[in-house]
Amino acid sequence: MPLDTLGEFIAAIEQSGELVRVREPVRTRLEIAEIADRCMKSRDGGPALLFERPVMEDGSTSPMPVAINLFGSTRRICLALGAEKLDDIGCRISELLEMKVPKGFLEKLALLPRLAELAKFPPKTRGGRPPCQEIVLEGGDVDLGRIPFLVTWPGDGGRYITLPLVITEDPARGIRNVGMYRIQVLRRNELAMNWQRHKVGAAHWREMAERGERMPVVIAIGGDPASIYTGSAPLPPTIDEFLFAGFLRKSPVELAKAVTCDLAVPAEAEIVIEGYVDPGEPLVLEGPFGDHTGFYSLADYYPKVHVTAATMRKDPVYPATLVGRPPMEDYYLG
Repeated sequence: MPLDTLGEFIAAIEQSGELVRVREPVRTRLEIAEIADRCMKSRDGGPALLFERPVMEDGSTSPMPVAINLFGSTRRICLALGAEKLDDIGCRISELLEMKVPKGFLEKLALLPRLAELAKFPPKTRGGRPPCQEIVLEGGDVDLGRIPFLVTWPGDGGRYITLPLVITEDPARGIRNVGMYRIQVLRRNELAMNWQRHKVGAAHWREMAERGERMPVVIAIGGDPASIYTGSAPLPPTIDEFLFAGFLRKSPVELAKAVTCDLAVPAEAEIVIEGYVDPGEPLVLEGPFGDHTGFYSLADYYPKVHVTAATMRKDPVYPATLVGRPPMEDYYLG
């Protein structure tokens, strides 16, 4: 059976003996990252960690646990994708992504079984109130300071969201994109989105800017592990990430309508942040940020996201990852 939620994924990791629960208070500023870094650099990627009492910037203890290094071993990636071994899933992915345009009738016939398998698992829209909207905060009630976002390195520009699914839509064709970009938390309801020029989300933003229209954006945190994986996967822009996640897990991903915009969000996400980018506004300074090279990416100017709503489960877990000098968790994410 596929894993539908982050909670199910964490439970499966614990059952496999690869989860360590940290019950002592640990600070979200630098301390969680330091412990995670040592684990990730240990043999076989180290255990997944669940910090049950993260200490916030003001010294209070957050009721929201922090999970990190969830994907940081071969066994855990297999659990996430529902595979016994990585070679099994690798063959399925290769066959899908290496499909070429058929040249004749017989080649078209040979292609049908692959296309049929992919078409079995389109995302489904869920009715009613989804789990990701058990708590809904809008407007002035939004306070991102309540979420235990991490400061991972001493020279970082602030707190960062490091394992998001950033959902945007092509304004001309209506094609959805799900990407994983770092996001700096600026204030209680403002973010800086690190959309590098070659990313699909950045292309959508440029198109909306040319139109002079606000661009809706949704940031989903958590959800089923296959969807989290696909957010980081280098897929062709014509392949829908949630369709691909359904293909990997052999079961459709359930989506729901966002509260303040028309974008669809993973119904089983832990946290969803909704907002928009205004092309008429100046860019904001994002960074520095400790990066994969072991050095800091310099601060630069990127779009500002105005947060219109934050929704979440009643008892959410905040999943994060750590970016820095290898080896890190992203070795297993690919």
